[in-house]
Amino acid sequence: MTLVERPQPEAASNDVLVEVYASGFTPGELTWPGTWADRAGRDRTPSIPGHEVAGVVSALGYGTRGLSVGQRVIGLADWTRDGTLAEYVAVEARNLAPLPGDIDFTVGASLPISGLTAWQGLFVHGRFQAGQSVLVHGAAGGVGSMVTQLAREAGAHVIGTGRAADRQDALDFDAHEFVDLDNDSLEDAGGVDLVFDAIGGDIGKRSAALVRAGGMLVTIAGPPEAQPTDGLAVDFVVEADRTQLGEIVQRVRDGRLRTNIGQVADLDDAVAAFNPTERVKGKTIIRVRP
Repeated sequence: MTLVERPQPEAASNDVLVEVYASGFTPGELTWPGTWADRAGRDRTPSIPGHEVAGVVSALGYGTRGLSVGQRVIGLADWTRDGTLAEYVAVEARNLAPLPGDIDFTVGASLPISGLTAWQGLFVHGRFQAGQSVLVHGAAGGVGSMVTQLAREAGAHVIGTGRAADRQDALDFDAHEFVDLDNDSLEDAGGVDLVFDAIGGDIGKRSAALVRAGGMLVTIAGPPEAQPTDGLAVDFVVEADRTQLGEIVQRVRDGRLRTNIGQVADLDDAVAAFNPTERVKGKTIIRVRP
């Protein structure tokens, strides 16, 4: 990866051009086909990664409605177009939500993927209902911490998992209990109504046996290797949704939801930030403008 000058993108029909102030980065996206190819599967390298954006609308494409020039926004850029790790990005207007002036751009850029993944995993695919128990793998991570907080607020009993060093972070993000995956027995967590799996592999496979009858295993770590005996397993890819993003933003404003930012770096230092020498907890945010 290199930092280079590229032509400023243009806003096509129903697009807006966003002046980027901050961009969220998910390391896994460098393995996603859409990072390197277009919708037809054709190579489009060199490409610009990054999908989470917080910034200001600087231009409207033909026919674009619902947003205005100068408006602060956050959102999720298309998987198969040049992304948000740049000074400007063209995004479909429907993929953006207003960002109130009392939320910093850095915080805003940490919300789209983590927040929407948590929301959709719990309430859309997981069919969560108040009073249920939820097991959250990676409860101290960018997505897991959001799942933990949203589930707790919605009336769940939340069991978080992770490494021993993650225990206090998971509890600080409102988990009732914590399972140390290195030293505790996962099976001791007992039966739960919903498992949210952001880890996969052997952990995801073993988790199927923890789901109670009628429960759900929801994963973002690829197709599940095992199915609950009397429940359902679902894997999904997060989708942009303005209404849901608005719900998440409101919770941040109210103090009901805290974002989990691990490191913040300037665009000039982005390449080094993507190759950390030590484990980074939480989201990596690239600050493009002060």
